[in-house]
Amino acid sequence: MLSLRVGFLIITCFFMILWMLPTQAAADPASTKKARDFIDAFTRKVRPLDTAANYAWWDAMMTGNKDAFKKKEDAQNQLDALMADKTQFAELKAIKDAGKIDDPVSKRAIDVIYLSLLEKQLDTDLMKEMNKLGNEIEEIFTNFRAEVSDGKGGKKVLDDNQVREILKTSTLSERRKETWEAAKLLGARVEPGLKKLVKLRNQAAKKLGFKNYHAMLLALREQDGDGLITLFDRLDELTREPFRKAKVEIDVELAKACGIKVADLMPWHYHDQFFQEVPSVFKADLDKIYQNQDIIALSRDFYAGIGLPIDLVIEKTGNDFKPRKGKNQHAFSTDITRDGRDVRVLANVVPNEQWMATMLHEFGHSVYTSINIPEKLPYVLRTESHILTTEGVAMLFEKMSKRRLWLEKMGVKVDDPKAFDEAGSKMLRYQLLVFSRWCQVMLRFEKGMYENPDQDLNKLWWDMVEKYQALRRPEGRNAPDYAAKYHIVGAPVYYHNYMMGELFASQVHHTIARKVYKGADPNAVVYVGNKDVGAYMRRFVFEPGATMTWSELTRYATDADLSPDAFAKDFGGK
Repeated sequence: MLSLRVGFLIITCFFMILWMLPTQAAADPASTKKARDFIDAFTRKVRPLDTAANYAWWDAMMTGNKDAFKKKEDAQNQLDALMADKTQFAELKAIKDAGKIDDPVSKRAIDVIYLSLLEKQLDTDLMKEMNKLGNEIEEIFTNFRAEVSDGKGGKKVLDDNQVREILKTSTLSERRKETWEAAKLLGARVEPGLKKLVKLRNQAAKKLGFKNYHAMLLALREQDGDGLITLFDRLDELTREPFRKAKVEIDVELAKACGIKVADLMPWHYHDQFFQEVPSVFKADLDKIYQNQDIIALSRDFYAGIGLPIDLVIEKTGNDFKPRKGKNQHAFSTDITRDGRDVRVLANVVPNEQWMATMLHEFGHSVYTSINIPEKLPYVLRTESHILTTEGVAMLFEKMSKRRLWLEKMGVKVDDPKAFDEAGSKMLRYQLLVFSRWCQVMLRFEKGMYENPDQDLNKLWWDMVEKYQALRRPEGRNAPDYAAKYHIVGAPVYYHNYMMGELFASQVHHTIARKVYKGADPNAVVYVGNKDVGAYMRRFVFEPGATMTWSELTRYATDADLSPDAFAKDFGGK
């Protein structure tokens, strides 16, 4: 086994050398030149439209303005029109089918363009209708705020941070329930448009020869549907019992805090709307540590210390990281121009542990962009290898927020180190388990929704929630709670990549502990001030860009195929 692995590394290194060195004489110069000419011509056409669409998206997310959303829709339609050009696609397909491209970078660029254009080979009116619906729903998400009673006969408006704060701190079950239900009303507003959009997406997928939209997006992202379910079935087996034990402990603390019996716990007793995060029920108050900290400054100093500075990102975002009216309430990172000159992060920071983790996460995305991907690569390859690899990088760094050693090395005093260690390490382990079970819900719900959109989706959602998260379905509840989750609309068939990203993150972290820290205990490795970590990430993860598939990059960076092994060690499994 070892000799095979070494052999693969030699081959992979040779591949990397090929694209770093000047191209040698080709076996079929005409085919290679035709491919390169197509890539250059496509880039000249797509790049300005892509950049314009990115700017329009940013303005819409930052302002919530109706005109901005209209510009976003128009920009996307222009980009889609180019991507849908039938003559262009026919030329591309002929080049791809002919093969004979001996330059691996050009061949990969052709493959990547083909996958991105295939999705757009639809009737223009159908694409515009999908864009219009999706845009309208995203506008609802951006501008929705929960409303609860103000106790004086009126209404009080809550943003997402305030909803989370009530769910995290209130000991009154009725107040928690009111807040949770108010936040879930977003689903009812989104559901009519979402149901139409799901059917349009399926219609589009079938026109392109796929059985449904879920299957299509997996194929276009170079993922095997059957293999994905096999992987998640294995994760289910690995996490089921450890999660059950963790939830027993969590439930006892939640019930105690609200003065109720464990048997009376309901979904609104957990600390976020979907139970995708581990509730803060342990002895140390992790939020208290960050109350007087500058989250952005800590992030900047950390990334600078490992040789991956984010000053450009902070500058391009205009240091605008606080919540405000009209601004999308989520967090995103985006590479606007793909030339290393304009990468931004949208955020709504308040000083707590959740936002410390989020900013380490989002800035992790931002360093895995054209800032650290060689400019010599074609534009279409100057991006991450895959969704799961960029999510993995982000998750790799976000975990540091719960680690005392990281805080102390960053110069942040921890008053009760023992309590923080106990709470932080437990929350890290339990977070992996809680998030893993939540990802099971998202994957299996979306798969079922696209396979049969006419079924009772409210029931399907709660069936998945009960099975994988062990939450009680509120008696008599029949509401489209699934539609309150942004990703189902704005990032469809995406969520499983977060879980695969967790596997990638664990695997990369264990590799760094082994290679950069010479076999150190992964639990003792926090990266602070070690520029060798940044050098490793640039060489083995960032610089290949999209020249490798996600599976090739995983082997190149970690010497192994993607598996749950390192992840299981991180939560104490086998």
